[in-house]
Amino acid sequence: MKNIAAHICVSILLLLLSLPADAQNNNGKAYILGTTTHNGETIAHIKLPPVYIFTPLNFRNKRERRNFDRLVYDVKKTLPLATEIRSIIIETYETLQLLPDEKAKKRHIDMLEKELKDTYTPKMKRLSLRQGKLLIKLVDRQCDQNAYQLIRLFMGSFKAAFYQSFASLFGASLKKSYDPMGEDSMTERVVIEVLSGNL
Repeated sequence: MKNIAAHICVSILLLLLSLPADAQNNNGKAYILGTTTHNGETIAHIKLPPVYIFTPLNFRNKRERRNFDRLVYDVKKTLPLATEIRSIIIETYETLQLLPDEKAKKRHIDMLEKELKDTYTPKMKRLSLRQGKLLIKLVDRQCDQNAYQLIRLFMGSFKAAFYQSFASLFGASLKKSYDPMGEDSMTERVVIEVLSGNL
């Protein structure tokens, strides 16, 4: 009887885990890699999301605590935008692959640029300069390319240089890379904890 119950539980688990693996992987859930049989028992190979364990934070003073709380707030505000940008980039890249020639690609990019300005300008205006700089870094984190490279890839070198010059007027750089092991280690910790629902 126990053996039948175990097989039913495994079958239900396999059914649940056989749902689209990509969607589950993106949500940080487990998904099945395959099965093996050992002593007549079917054993599932399941890939689990990584588990991160951080040492507790010890703030030396109220100022450090305020800076941390501000970073958490800023990450929660900008990370969804960086994730949206990543999705738009993937979708745009896939669309451009289907277009027949350079003229059609340019027309699509021009149309997309106008749409993005209309949609995201109000959102970007609500960001502080600090949040804007953080967004630039989070775009690099989410896309594995800095904002300058992405603009140059899709819109050309001239527009990339223009936007870089504009950003530099405010003390920002689109070429700024995300350094999760160094300068941005605390940001990386906050991002991981926000994504895992701990903050």
